[in-house]
Amino acid sequence: MRQERPGLEPVKEPLLRDLVGGVLRRERLAQQRTLKDVAEAARISMPYLSELERGRKEASSEVLAAAARALGLSLADLLAMAQGELIRLVSGPRRRRDSSVVSVASLTSVTSATSVASPTSVTDRGSRHAGRQGEVRLAA
Repeated sequence: MRQERPGLEPVKEPLLRDLVGGVLRRERLAQQRTLKDVAEAARISMPYLSELERGRKEASSEVLAAAARALGLSLADLLAMAQGELIRLVSGPRRRRDSSVVSVASLTSVTSATSVASPTSVTDRGSRHAGRQGEVRLAA
């Protein structure tokens, strides 16, 4: 699907597998870890992890969660980082003004009564599930 922007060429939306793979690779490299090390920790093959990082494979949620855990992330962290990358790539120089779209970066600057410290500590205090680590709730 292409998004039209007046006066600019249409923007091709990236695939989720490319975004998630890029996040996995950046996190692994930021931690100065090898493919072998992370693959072993995630209990997936090294060639498969390489394919995931390059956006060549569509992984199941279980595999993505295992790869994220091997990097010290939750699945919610991984997906939130991919969402942030998607917003950055698609929005370009112009920010969308729709109040129902909340970027991960804006969550960290919230200073309301919920006292948000990081995207992984965001919870809905009215929910019976409040306090789950890694839970991110976005509200319009």
